[in-house]
Amino acid sequence: MSDLLDRIGLNGDVPAHVAIIMDGNGRWAAERGLPRHLGHREGMKSVRETISGAVEAGVEILTMFAFSTENWNRPAQEVSALMRLLQHYARRESDELRKQGVEVHVLGELGRVDDATRAAVDAIVADTRGGSALRLNLMISYGGREELVRSARVLAERVRRGELAPEDIDEAVVEDTLFTRDVAAPDLLIRTSGEYRISNFMLWQLAYTELHITPVYWPEFGREHLFEAIVDYQSRERRFGRVGSS
Repeated sequence: MSDLLDRIGLNGDVPAHVAIIMDGNGRWAAERGLPRHLGHREGMKSVRETISGAVEAGVEILTMFAFSTENWNRPAQEVSALMRLLQHYARRESDELRKQGVEVHVLGELGRVDDATRAAVDAIVADTRGGSALRLNLMISYGGREELVRSARVLAERVRRGELAPEDIDEAVVEDTLFTRDVAAPDLLIRTSGEYRISNFMLWQLAYTELHITPVYWPEFGREHLFEAIVDYQSRERRFGRVGSS
C-alpha cells in the first residue's frame, strides 16, 4: 500500500475531487447468507478507510453517494435500517473526523429524512465545521434528475418574478442552483461492484469526469483500492473535448 502512495506522490497529479458510488453491500451480504442490513453496516468500515486514504493521498473533496432518492422505494424495513445506520455513523465518527480535519457537508432533499436522522446529520455537520484537510460530501436523499428538475423550477420562478431573463441563463447560473453550487466538479468517479452505470448520480457534474470501475464490493473496498484508482487516474490524459497532445 505504501508503494501505491509513493507512486501517487511521484506522479503529482492528485484528483482534487473524488466521487464514489458505493455499490455491492447487498450482494456482499447475500453471498455470505447474511441479511442486507449487515452488508450496509460492514460498508461503514470502508467509508472510514476511504476517508482516511483520501486524507493521506491529498484529495481535497470526497463525495460519497450514501442514499439515493430511488432508495426510498426499498422495503420499509431496509430504509429504516439505513436511517439508523446513518444516525449511528454520525454519532460514532464525528470526533474522529474532526481530529482528521474532515469537514462534513450533507447534500440532498433532506426534507424527506426523518427527524432523528436529520438531527444526527446536522450535528456531524456542526461538529466538523472548519476542518481543512478534506471536505466530505455525504449525498443523502439525492438524485441527479431530481436535482435538475429542482434547478429548472428555481430558474423558472426567478424568471417569473422578473429577477432573471431567459437569455441570461448559462452554465454558471444553472450550477448556482445545484446542491453542489460551491464545489468543483469531480475529477474522478469510482464505482464499486463492477457495474458500468452512474445510477442517477451527479448527472450535470460528471460531464467530463474520469471513471474508474472496480469489481470489488463496497464492504471489501479499502484505501489500497482508492490508491489504485488514483494511480489509474494519473495515467489518463484529460482533454475536456479538446484535441489531445500528439
